[in-house]
Amino acid sequence: MQSALFLAVRHGGRTERGSRRRSELEEADKGRMKRTIIKDWKTRLSYFLQNSSNSNKRKSKKAGKHRNYFRPSPEEAQLWSEAFDELLANKYGLAAFRAFLKSEFCEENIEFWLACEDFKKTKSPQKLTSKAKKIYNDFIEKEAPKEINIDFQTKNMIAQNIQEATHTCFSAAQKRVYSLMENNSYPRFLESEFYQELCKKTPISRAAQGT
Repeated sequence: MQSALFLAVRHGGRTERGSRRRSELEEADKGRMKRTIIKDWKTRLSYFLQNSSNSNKRKSKKAGKHRNYFRPSPEEAQLWSEAFDELLANKYGLAAFRAFLKSEFCEENIEFWLACEDFKKTKSPQKLTSKAKKIYNDFIEKEAPKEINIDFQTKNMIAQNIQEATHTCFSAAQKRVYSLMENNSYPRFLESEFYQELCKKTPISRAAQGT
């Protein structure tokens, strides 16, 4: 009887240790996965920031301007959650959101929105027409390389309007894509590991507090 009781206690101890060990391994796996996700985000973000920076360098080379993008403070990053426009208006935030959309395989939405923003600033009628055709070929026509998800009626309207391009050619489609991002991708971005990491405040050490 005592032997059986000893074996049961011993077995119970092994089971408890085994469960604790599995729990520790699961936590370690989660930690590694989180670090991998954050690292991947930073790699994607660096890529977009580098491309954006290179583009700005080419545009402002004559003026001798140089622009760098710095990691935002937690307070600045938290502002992005107040409104979608706050995120889009921030260069670093925009690059981070693009990286997020790329991870969700819907980067074409922000690219189309940005193309429309650039299109609306175009003053030359000739450039307006050529840009309208490029946007149509890239994002609107059937099986376009970056085809966006809009209804058939809107596509037909755009096809007719670009023959005599105006600044409002893509207004309806841009509003549709903006709404899609704001209501779907934006909330998921705010819940992402990367965004949560940006919002974390660095703990102040006791040594720093004492100085």
